[in-house]
Amino acid sequence: MLAYVPLVLLYFGWQIVQTKNKTVAVLAAAAYIAGAEVFFRMTKGYLFYETGKYAVILLMLVGMFYRGFQKKSYPYLLYFVLLIPGILVTINVIGLEEKFRQTILFNLSGPMALIAGALFCYGRKIRFKDLLKILDYMVYPIIAMTIYVFLYTPGGDIADIATSAASNPALSGGYGPNQVSTVLGLGVFILYTRFLIPYKNKWIHLLMMFFLVAMAYRALLTFSRGGVLVAILMAAAFTFFVYTRTGIKTKTKVTLKLLGTLGITIGIWFFTLLQTGGMLGYRYENKDSIGREKESITTGRLELLLAEYQAFLDHPMVGVGVGKVDDYHREILGVDLPTHNEISRMFSEHGIFGIVALLILIGSPLLTKLQGRKNIYFFPLFIFWFLTVSHSSMRIALPGYMYGLSLLSLHYGKKTKKKPPHENSLSGQPVG
Repeated sequence: MLAYVPLVLLYFGWQIVQTKNKTVAVLAAAAYIAGAEVFFRMTKGYLFYETGKYAVILLMLVGMFYRGFQKKSYPYLLYFVLLIPGILVTINVIGLEEKFRQTILFNLSGPMALIAGALFCYGRKIRFKDLLKILDYMVYPIIAMTIYVFLYTPGGDIADIATSAASNPALSGGYGPNQVSTVLGLGVFILYTRFLIPYKNKWIHLLMMFFLVAMAYRALLTFSRGGVLVAILMAAAFTFFVYTRTGIKTKTKVTLKLLGTLGITIGIWFFTLLQTGGMLGYRYENKDSIGREKESITTGRLELLLAEYQAFLDHPMVGVGVGKVDDYHREILGVDLPTHNEISRMFSEHGIFGIVALLILIGSPLLTKLQGRKNIYFFPLFIFWFLTVSHSSMRIALPGYMYGLSLLSLHYGKKTKKKPPHENSLSGQPVG
């Protein structure tokens, strides 16, 4: 696997150099890398842990070298400036030594991937069918990971492996269930949107729908709820906006597809519930392996959040410094755990500057959307970014990259005169 990643980068580098549509080539390359990041980690295919994030940053810089970026994207440059005080605080504590890379670069690689993606994507116009192509590039490695997870699972009954209601690495390809669930959940969402907006080739469509079911099943088997629940909310948001922007005939088609989706979802749930001997139900009911109600549904995240809030109260101006909130976890809670929440990490490690930075991240895309930018994927992708960084921080490149995609402006093509204005939504021309 170590040779595969350089080959992937060389292939996409050649594609970017020789193609005329460099914007789509760059975004497709970054989509593949972001979608494959967790798969490469679980198979030890990366030279170092953060390769995926750095590769996404590099690709965005290459894109800006060829296509530049809009002056109106300056809020994201300001966001970067607001991170500097926290960096200086940490440097003052640890100095410029080996821990600089471990402490500062590790914790800022996610935000830097977001900044690079936002600068490149902000206000950039691409065709809707090109965005579908980009999302396909993201799905391909997720399909490979799904197959790997199936093959990795030890033999025997699933119930023999799922012996508790806790998240389960043995059913997650031997890797962190939280990250695997996040990626599989995103794959479920992308393929669900292609269920509503079908592939032109019916055999490819049927194959992709098969993998949609497979991903949903394996996402549930991770026993990690975050990725599954986020996928459901994204699908609900996408369905709402498609449904409210189509004509009567398309609404009928969508309704029938929704009924089919509901039936399949219930089937997957009960099949997985039976396979896990009821443990999956306990997990989502917040019970332990013998059916007792747990005291907290947050699995310790609330305690971390309160410790980070205390860090902010103790250092409200510039925060405790990048990567230093873990010291508060040890001091207040007596545990050596990294933060799970990028939102609370921003104000605990960056203080007031972090709060302003968060307001920029939340406010800038919403403002441009209100100004009329068309992107039917905007709200689902924005939801993915916000909720994923709230339960899993920015350990992977996907949240930052998907945030960038939400900033694209989509061109849906000319409307035909033979059909009502909104009737083209599910044939590749929805109104964003």
